Amino acid sequence: MLSQLHPEAAHQPRDGTPVVRPVPPMAGRALVGRLLAAALVGLLAFGLTGLFFVRTRYGQHLDGLLLPRAERGGGYEQRTALTVPARDLLAVFGHPFTIGVLLVVLLTVAVLTRRTWMGVAGVATVSGAAALAAATKTLLPRPDLAVSTSTTHNSFPSGHVTAAMALLLAFLLVLPDRLRWWLAVPGAAAVAVVAAATMVTGWHRFSDVLGSVLLAAAACCLSNAVLAACRQASEPDRRTVRHRILALGVGLAGLEVGLLVAPTAVFDIRKGPLVAILAEGSIVLLVTVLLVCLMPIGRRGP
Repeated sequence: MLSQLHPEAAHQPRDGTPVVRPVPPMAGRALVGRLLAAALVGLLAFGLTGLFFVRTRYGQHLDGLLLPRAERGGGYEQRTALTVPARDLLAVFGHPFTIGVLLVVLLTVAVLTRRTWMGVAGVATVSGAAALAAATKTLLPRPDLAVSTSTTHNSFPSGHVTAAMALLLAFLLVLPDRLRWWLAVPGAAAVAVVAAATMVTGWHRFSDVLGSVLLAAAACCLSNAVLAACRQASEPDRRTVRHRILALGVGLAGLEVGLLVAPTAVFDIRKGPLVAILAEGSIVLLVTVLLVCLMPIGRRGP
């Protein structure tokens, strides 16, 4: 009688695991198309960012305003109490052992949540983004355009920020959908801290951070598109998307207040770097939440 009134109840597992229904072919293709389009937009934005900030006088000048060169030594390291902690943070995070441990944890979470293929896609996101960042930094020259606040040393994009952003997106992918937005805001804040550290220490300019976020986002969308095409997947429902948009607003407000109050009141950061830190934090959080809204909900499996 129960199965006649509610046909789905006959197929509902006793442990309460939600039933994953087959995804219509047209819906699956639409999801793949949106992910591929997002990847293309990300790559295009990454390329335009590099061309503008690296290859034009106005772009180099704007980078110099956001991260002015030091008065002594000619570098970009900022004179603030944050410099030493930022350097220590980058030394730990940038070590290959740390990245390796995080990737092992990522695969472990994927296996425990029975989302092994999503773990593979996450590793592909991190490795692909890191490889593209290294290749771009090596191959892209920075011309001398007679900008007094600029040097010819190319640092676009940042390997640290690319790895941090790609790792966050990879962990969001392997988590169950209902838990993703709980990690999105604090994870984006952690990436923003790494990005701020690269600028405070003078390792990277604002454009390097922006390019890194866009590159990691494009790599994530591309790997998700392949995953959605090869495995059964669907999109989050509208209520979940609304929750994430709300989390975006709350997170942006909290992040802006935290980044605005703490550096100015405690660590005496100049206006240019402060604006750069606020901007990169907002961009990281915005891109993170938008990508979580696009991430497919994969079925459990090997």
